[in-house]
Amino acid sequence: MAVKVYIVYYSMYGHVEKLAEEINKGAASVEGVEAKLWQVPETLPNEVLGKMSAPPKSDVPLITPNELSEADGFVFGFPTRFGMMSAQFKAFLDATGGLWRTQQLAGKPAGIFYSTGSQGGGQETTALTAITQLVHHGMIFVPIGYTFGSGMFEMEQVKGGSPYGAGTYAGDGSRQPTELELQQAFHQGKYIATITKKLKEAA
Repeated sequence: MAVKVYIVYYSMYGHVEKLAEEINKGAASVEGVEAKLWQVPETLPNEVLGKMSAPPKSDVPLITPNELSEADGFVFGFPTRFGMMSAQFKAFLDATGGLWRTQQLAGKPAGIFYSTGSQGGGQETTALTAITQLVHHGMIFVPIGYTFGSGMFEMEQVKGGSPYGAGTYAGDGSRQPTELELQQAFHQGKYIATITKKLKEAA
């Protein structure tokens, strides 16, 4: 039976979605792993999104809280809002009380990735504060640490991400994830999928 890794994200302007696509590719590159992209529901009305110049959502399917129980491992992604996960993703996690009561996510590995508007915009605080959600579900937080190698020590170009997970900087919205940031995202997907596979095989 295939090991299922769900890449679950919220993206308003597409930056998190680009990382999610690479993470999905990385996870799918591991033999025996079935990776799948999911979006969490939008909470803002279309009128507000229009005023914020948010582009239309992609055709990646929306996930419901109960569908999380079908996966063996996760990578959760979201943009930063004042140093924490966006309200849309928090609202989705707030709806997982039924899974929490029955501890259906306990023991499952999960990683985190993110996008911020600036270098001091919360690349690490967003991950740190998101870990509380995993803890209450009894999930196993899987950071990438420094397994990305020399890419973690890049100093000649602006690079998002940290030992907590892959990341990018959106700036005013015009900046897109760089090749190095996308490579780190691919690595995270492959890394977490490998660990998820090992845990399931050992169970």
